[in-house]
Amino acid sequence: MRSLNFLLAVLACATMTTAQEPSAPHIRVNGEATLSVEPDQAEIDLGVVTQGRTAKEASEANATKLDAVLKAIRAVAGASGKIETTNYSIRPNYHRPQGGGEATIASYTATNVVRASSITISVTGELIDAAIGAGANNVQRLHFTVEDAETHRARALDGAAKQARAKADTLAAALDLQILHVLSVTEGAASVVRPYAPRTAMMQAEAAPTTPVEAGSVEIRASVTLVVAVGPR
Repeated sequence: MRSLNFLLAVLACATMTTAQEPSAPHIRVNGEATLSVEPDQAEIDLGVVTQGRTAKEASEANATKLDAVLKAIRAVAGASGKIETTNYSIRPNYHRPQGGGEATIASYTATNVVRASSITISVTGELIDAAIGAGANNVQRLHFTVEDAETHRARALDGAAKQARAKADTLAAALDLQILHVLSVTEGAASVVRPYAPRTAMMQAEAAPTTPVEAGSVEIRASVTLVVAVGPR
């Protein structure tokens, strides 16, 4: 027990000594950069909603309409377009007697949503028109992207790193210090801010003779945390 107490006392002293030791002189700065890039692709969710007296009727009607919608999308999107299912559901619709009593199933609703991506912006309006004309009755989501996002992320990261270094140089000069070497560099989480078409505009577009599509700029953001060791000049 005496040996254990002695060991604990030594460890406590070592911990206090380490905590009191000052860290090496350093400067920590953050750098950020944002690029505004014109989008060259669109991504859109189109759905087919059908009803039937039974789940089978609703499902079969949905499958027939969706097949026509997919053919229309592929015809406009071409070989570069990508299509994937994002949601499929069949749900019962209940009838509830006014005077009370047990609710009964009156019909079923089938919903199938597909996402068309890698769509050239110039044909996006045409694609929406073609899909609606083929039976799509639900436009859920439309946003714009850039095909070569990694190249733009690298440019944003380069700008963030240079800004961080410039901040470190400015602080060191103002304090009459010199930068000795880089201690660490940490990349922040990059983000891509994609413009969305407003829901009200999308609803109006469904009734328009030709769907207008106006794409805003895509913002690509990067950040860097830089820590440099400094010393007197």
